[in-house]
Amino acid sequence: MTPLSTLRSRLDGGTALVGLAAVTRVTAGALLGTSLAVHVGRTGTALEVSLLATAFSLGIILFAPVWGALADVTGRRRLILVATGLGATLALTPLFAIEALASVTDGILPVAVDSVWVQVGVRGLYAVFIAGFAPLMLTVASERGGAGGRGKSVGSYNAFTAAGAGTGQFVAGLLLGALIPNGVYVVVAGVSLLATVVVAFVDTGESTPDPDAGSLPSEVRSRLLPAAGERDHLRTNGLGWLYLGLSARQATVSGVGALMPVYIVTTLDLPEVWMGAVLAFNPVSQTALMYYLGGVVDERGRKPMITLGMAGSAAFGLVAAAAVFAPGRLATAAVVALGYVTLAIAFSAMWTGSVAFVGDVAPENRESELMGLASTFRSVGGVVGPLGVGAVATVAGYPTAFAAASVLALGAAGLVSLRVAESSPAAGTAAVSRPGVPADD
Repeated sequence: MTPLSTLRSRLDGGTALVGLAAVTRVTAGALLGTSLAVHVGRTGTALEVSLLATAFSLGIILFAPVWGALADVTGRRRLILVATGLGATLALTPLFAIEALASVTDGILPVAVDSVWVQVGVRGLYAVFIAGFAPLMLTVASERGGAGGRGKSVGSYNAFTAAGAGTGQFVAGLLLGALIPNGVYVVVAGVSLLATVVVAFVDTGESTPDPDAGSLPSEVRSRLLPAAGERDHLRTNGLGWLYLGLSARQATVSGVGALMPVYIVTTLDLPEVWMGAVLAFNPVSQTALMYYLGGVVDERGRKPMITLGMAGSAAFGLVAAAAVFAPGRLATAAVVALGYVTLAIAFSAMWTGSVAFVGDVAPENRESELMGLASTFRSVGGVVGPLGVGAVATVAGYPTAFAAASVLALGAAGLVSLRVAESSPAAGTAAVSRPGVPADD
């Protein structure tokens, strides 16, 4: 055993080490996303702020299934996680460059440098690399739980990611008022690098390379763009319909969520520190809910939790829109916090159920790929949602845009209710033999 392997075996505390990797990685991403939104929102339009979320989602769309397929084909999960983590940290470099250039030009950047577009580009490039984290780590969590405990295992992992999101958003509120942008970016880079170091010691359950795989590029391409006769795995229990529902629901939440930091600070006139605290209500609530609802998913089945979660997501936009009518700052903050707690319950149920569903129906050697596709379809909504809601908000205002966006989440709930079949053996059904036909039809 090599010295690195010996050290890794001593440090790997199972779920705790997976949790630390998740917390640090998501903290870095949340801190970066919130900080960039506020920085752009101070001088830019709602549409420009929404472009940050769109760029991030495009990176996930294009690369989440790529990293997942690479992991399935090569079996090298840890190597991919470490390499993508280093890439994400290096992607922050242009942010330091534009801040340094601004400081030597007294804040007046040359015409050739548009800081908004640089920040949008960095957000997208960061996503290209960070897209490798969630699919692979969700696969690790799913495999650790097995068929009988998949919901709890995934819920436990999701609780750690929620804790990271809450930490990042809360810390962003503190740092934005205390540090210049470069100082915030230094913190982001440090946390991102720490996450990369931690994941190097996680037992990722390395698997043997796929013995049936041909050349790596052609195999990845065939998995991302399967031929017409090789798509049955996408129809099992209505998996494709679930993906479509995830996309529609995400359009609501991403569209509203991308504008919330600016909406809170400008339209609702709450201090930046309050903004960080209010934004943290969602992930902090998820931290407690994910593990509990994971057990419910195991006992009651995947489909009911997914459907209820998507329907509940619609309430988030409506409550956020209603915050403008609250009398006084405390009441306004309380209404926004209520919206985020509602979103936490809805997302915890939906995402835990969805990941467990994918784990139930995924064929051998395709689980990371299908986890990546789940992230990809969510990110399609993450592209469409911010652009659409940002455009409507620019013309009609934030409350109108938020209320209109909620329709998509309601539609997603109806779609899943009608077209997706239960996949949990504990709920009394197994994977159906007729792909795409709901078991309860």
